[in-house]
Amino acid sequence: MLNLIENNESLFLILGIFSILGFLCSLALVPLIVLRIPANYFSHRHRIPATGKNRNNLLRWIFILLKNLLGLLILLLGIAMLLLPGQGLLTVLMGLLLMDFPGKYRLERWIITRGPVLKSVNWLRKRGERDPLQL
Repeated sequence: MLNLIENNESLFLILGIFSILGFLCSLALVPLIVLRIPANYFSHRHRIPATGKNRNNLLRWIFILLKNLLGLLILLLGIAMLLLPGQGLLTVLMGLLLMDFPGKYRLERWIITRGPVLKSVNWLRKRGERDPLQL
C-alpha cells in the first residue's frame, strides 16, 4: 500500500485537492439549492409541469444544457463524496434535482423519503426559515 502511495503521490495530491474543493462547493451549493425547493415539490404523485415554455427556444435549450451539465457535475461530486469527505447523499440529490431525464421525479421521491436524507433536508430548510418538505 505504501508503494502505491509513493508511486502516485501527485495523483493522491490531486484527488485530495478535488476532495477539499468538492466538499467546500457542497457546503455552499447544497443549502442554496435545498432552500429553493418548493415545500410541496414532493407532495404530488406526478411532477407538476414547469412554466415558462414560451421563452426563446435557443435560450431555453442553452439554459437546459447548462443546467444539466451543472447537475451532472454536482451528481459526480456527490458520488465521489460517498467515499470522500462531504455531504454525499444530499449532493447526489441536488445534482439529480437539476438534471432532466425520464423517471427523475420517481427517483427523487424515492431518495427524499429515505429517513436521514429527509431529516437533513428539513434541518437545512428550518435553518433557512423555510417550511419543511411535504411528502
